[in-house]
Amino acid sequence: MLPTPEQVRQYIADNLEHEVLQVQGDGSHFEALIVSKAFEGKRLIARHQLVYAALGERMKAEIHALSMRTLTPDEYKANPNG
Repeated sequence: MLPTPEQVRQYIADNLEHEVLQVQGDGSHFEALIVSKAFEGKRLIARHQLVYAALGERMKAEIHALSMRTLTPDEYKANPNG
């Protein structure tokens, strides 16, 4: 059974501190906006690795594609739409 956007959101929420977490998708492909202090001082690849770690084995087995916007709280406040 394919995961819902709500399930993917919960998987991330359970394992990564966040201020904003939005997930949309169709069961195979998902898009996420994640705002977290954990991203401060980290490059894009390290931010994505934190999200992949939060998803664990689900990223390999259940989730086929995940597009992410990973922002720090300051980045989000400066440009919430971009």
